[in-house]
Amino acid sequence: MTDDAPELRASDADRERVAEVLRDALAEGRLDMAEFEERLEATYQARTYGELAPITRDLPVAGGAPAPSVSLVKEPAGSGSWAGRIVGGEGTSTWGVAVMSGFQRKGRWTVPKRFTCFAFWGGGEIDLREANFADREVEINCIAIMGGMNVVVPPGVEVVVRGIGIMGGFDHREEGVPGDPGAPRVIVSGFAFWGGVGVERKLTRAERKRLKEERRKGKLERKAAMRDLHASFHEDVAEAHRKMVEGHRDFVRDLHEERREKRRRLED
Repeated sequence: MTDDAPELRASDADRERVAEVLRDALAEGRLDMAEFEERLEATYQARTYGELAPITRDLPVAGGAPAPSVSLVKEPAGSGSWAGRIVGGEGTSTWGVAVMSGFQRKGRWTVPKRFTCFAFWGGGEIDLREANFADREVEINCIAIMGGMNVVVPPGVEVVVRGIGIMGGFDHREEGVPGDPGAPRVIVSGFAFWGGVGVERKLTRAERKRLKEERRKGKLERKAAMRDLHASFHEDVAEAHRKMVEGHRDFVRDLHEERREKRRRLED
């Protein structure tokens, strides 16, 4: 964790890296459940690097190394193509646990070839909308016991559900939707006992914002087109009325001229 600029705002990815260190420490017995929950709550409430730094200062990561620093150099945003989002490697996080609590994997993270998560009287969210992928095909193994999990995938990703529900269920609504060429394939496996695993397809915030902006622009353009149409209509009506008045004036003038001509002929 960096101490160079404690006042800088931390990102969701920064908080998630700290949360991962806490989960490892819980699994290794370095933290009891009360300490874990207290630090995890502080992690997700932290807004700056200075607030995140003390949370893992006394904890090593897996392998006994010191806790990692949070990089102040942000990763560039992906190009948006699927080829650019299948990056290889081991993945940012390989597991998640929620025991009478919750966990999240969201934002810009790398999904490993196999991600395993467990929820007991708790819940978890695995959001893949902005994620990169370690492989063309990844598996998310969900074990939900009296708990629930939700897997969120972006449009274009193929979803295969192989989970088993015992007095519980797996969501199959997104299965069978063909994926985009080159898009990753996500397999959701595991089992749910008195619990459930949901799978839903959502747009990213940026995509929703873009579509909303396009709809707003389209609405403004339609309003402008209607104003132009109304203005054109009023101009056409005004022009027709002007021509009608001029025609009537010409008719009256010609009529008067014809009568004067008749009177002159009679006088002669």
